[in-house]
Amino acid sequence: MAANLHERRFPNETAAYRSARDTLLKSEIALRRQIETVAAQRRALPEGGEVLEDYLFEEGDPPRKAHLSELFGARDTLVAYSFMYGPDTGKACPMCTAMLDGLNGNMPHIAERTNLVVIAKSPIARTRAYAHSRGWSNLRLLSSAGTTYNRDYFGENPQGQQIPCLNVFVRRGGK
Repeated sequence: MAANLHERRFPNETAAYRSARDTLLKSEIALRRQIETVAAQRRALPEGGEVLEDYLFEEGDPPRKAHLSELFGARDTLVAYSFMYGPDTGKACPMCTAMLDGLNGNMPHIAERTNLVVIAKSPIARTRAYAHSRGWSNLRLLSSAGTTYNRDYFGENPQGQQIPCLNVFVRRGGK
């Protein structure tokens, strides 16, 4: 019998349960180490290519234009979530909606470290109406309608179907 990983025991647990639990714990430790290895590889990636164009989005009420370069503000990192809510879809993606529900509540904390925008292909008025119905008051919403942003940065497939995607842009030397 293998040595136990620790001395904590649940009331009336069996030896078979403890053995299986210790095996699972060893697998969880190995998985965590692999996640940390992958995260280190991600952080070590070289810079990607320059952004193709200074995309022109629409935001706000009343609607106004905003270039991608303007979304950085004073920070050099911009996180852009592609929200699956295209102009021809009847409803917004429920998984995107659930994630954005959480991000809306966490935005005060996120904003301390980075800029986050939510980009949907739907017209800005439609996206804002949906956001209002969800109580999203902290998210910066943008419309990519009329641009190739979604296609260029994998927020849609060649057939125009929406794909959830999170892109991180870093500004270096004004680019």
